[in-house]
Amino acid sequence: MLEVELKVRIPDLDPVRKRILALSAESCGKAHEHDIYYNAPHRDFGKTDEAVRVRYTNNHAVVTYKGPKIKSFGLKAREELNFSVESGETFERMLDRLGFKRTLEVNKWRENYRLGRASIALDQVEELGTFAEIEIIAEDESENPAALIEKIAREIGADGTPILESYLELVLAKRENGL
Repeated sequence: MLEVELKVRIPDLDPVRKRILALSAESCGKAHEHDIYYNAPHRDFGKTDEAVRVRYTNNHAVVTYKGPKIKSFGLKAREELNFSVESGETFERMLDRLGFKRTLEVNKWRENYRLGRASIALDQVEELGTFAEIEIIAEDESENPAALIEKIAREIGADGTPILESYLELVLAKRENGL
């Protein structure tokens, strides 16, 4: 499965939230997400454009592998594999024993909404600010939901310049540039 998403920086979450609710989107709750990213001992994920993450939210841990970005959609698209683990801490110890290195931690406070096939997130990301993400899961590269995502973005007022970098990449770039 492919995650196809549009991420844009927005100055204020309130107007976008109001438009989302006006479209009768289903509120799926709020959560603090604490993401810990790892780099592999056998290849540099920064060079291969991959990511491995352990996400802690609501006393739950999910491990995610994100494959390299696929450029053919015009938006950010990549393979994403997720699975829950009973203990994120134990899984992190296992990664450490296998030679994986912690790269970065990212904290965000996320509001989740569902509008048809689309998931919409309003994010407040530590060190970065506020963003909206619209995501649709595609079965494979033959399905391109970009037009639907862009339509929703216009409807909710989140139709700024697409950000193709992950929050991990944005935080790393900010720290590298001393901003």
